[in-house]
Amino acid sequence: MSGVQNIEVETADDGIRIDRWFKRHFSHVSFGQLQKIMRKGEVRLDGKRVKGGERLDAGQIIRIPPLDDAPQEKPKVKPRLSDLDMKEVQSWVIYKDDDVIAINKPAGLPTQGGTGQTRHLDGMLDALRFGSAHRPRLVHRLDKDTSGALLLGRSANAAAALAAAFQTRETDKRYFALVKGVPVPGDGRIQLMMDKMPIKGNERMVVSSDGKKSVTDYAVVERAAMETAWLALKPHTGRTHQLRLHCSEIGHPIIGDGKYGGAEAFLTGSISRKMHLHSRFISFPHPDGGIVTVTAPLPPHMQESFDMLGFNVNEYEDMLAED
Repeated sequence: MSGVQNIEVETADDGIRIDRWFKRHFSHVSFGQLQKIMRKGEVRLDGKRVKGGERLDAGQIIRIPPLDDAPQEKPKVKPRLSDLDMKEVQSWVIYKDDDVIAINKPAGLPTQGGTGQTRHLDGMLDALRFGSAHRPRLVHRLDKDTSGALLLGRSANAAAALAAAFQTRETDKRYFALVKGVPVPGDGRIQLMMDKMPIKGNERMVVSSDGKKSVTDYAVVERAAMETAWLALKPHTGRTHQLRLHCSEIGHPIIGDGKYGGAEAFLTGSISRKMHLHSRFISFPHPDGGIVTVTAPLPPHMQESFDMLGFNVNEYEDMLAED
C-alpha cells in the first residue's frame, strides 16, 4: 500500500474531471472506492474537499490518501480503429508538420471521454500517428458541440510547448458564433467572474463573485435584421463554457445552446438547432520557432445557416483590435 501522495496536475490533464484523472492515473481504484474516499475528505484539491465532477487546472495539487497497490493485470488491448474511421479522422487534418497537427473537430464529438461517451477524439488519436511511434497528444479542449480548430502535439516536448503557450496566453484564438438578436454596442468586452455549479450528471457555469475572472472581446460582423447576428469572439481567458455563458449573460445566447439560452437560443424556420459556435482560427508560437496560423472551415450546419442568412464567411476581416 502506498503512502500519502501530493501530485501536481500536469498540463496534459488540464480541464479534465478529477474522477477521470483518477481513472487515467490510478485505474485500479474502483468508482465506489473513489467516491468513498472523497466523501470522507481523504482526497483534497489544493487542500479543499472535492467531488468527482470537479474539473482540474494545471498546477493544482491533488492529495492522494494511501491506496492499495495496483493488481498485476494483463494490458488491455484497445479496439482497432476501422479503415473507415481512420480515413474520417485523417480528413479532419487542416495542418501537419513534424511537431504539430491541427484538426477541424466536428460538432458533436467530445474531446475526451466521459459518462456514457464511447466515441471521442482522445480514443481516435491513433489514426493521426502518420508513421510516428507515438500518438499525438491533446493540449487543449473544445466542448462537445463546439467545432473547429484544435491543436495536437506530436511529441511530449511539442505538446508541453503548445500547452505552455495556451497557459501564458501566447495563442490568439478567434471564434465565430451565430447569436439571437444583435448586441448593442456592436463591439466590446465582456468580463465576468465565473464558477462551476454541479448539476445531476453534468455541470453548469454561473456568474459568481467567488469565481474566476473571464474576459472575452466581441464584434458584430454581420446581422440579419434584428433577429440574429454573426459575432467574432476573442477569449482572453479559457474558462469552461466561457463564450456560451458570456453571450447568454449579455442577452444574446448562441443559437442552438439550450443549456445557457433556453428556448430563446433557437430560431424558427429552417435554421439548424445545433450549436452555432466554431473555433475559426488559432495563431500560435510553433515549438521550433515562428508563428503559425490555422483556419478551420465552418461545419456543414453553420455553413448552411450562413448561406441562408446571406453571410459570406470569406469576406470576414478581423474586427477585433490586437492587444
